[in-house]
Amino acid sequence: MIGLSVVVIGLAAAFAKNLPLVLGMTVVGGFALFHGFAHGAEMPLGASALGYGLGFVLATSLLHLAGIAAGLGAARLSSAQGDLAGRVGGGAIAAAGLAVMAGVL
Repeated sequence: MIGLSVVVIGLAAAFAKNLPLVLGMTVVGGFALFHGFAHGAEMPLGASALGYGLGFVLATSLLHLAGIAAGLGAARLSSAQGDLAGRVGGGAIAAAGLAVMAGVL
């Protein structure tokens, strides 16, 4: 489910699809639920739940910051270049999701 959610979000960015706010929030919230469940299910036996949880929350925060920085950088480009950057980035995200689904990543 994680790989599929990455593909869907990547394709939405690649094709510049703007969902209605409530639908977008529902989709992202659903994906977040599955991601959180997967992280919890992968926690090694004997690991500190607090330390493990803080680790994946920190990693997620850094990924979000990288995405925000990329978006702000794309916004500084001309409209056409920014659109292209968003589409290429979305395509790369979708490709990464496919790689996760194929077991490559």
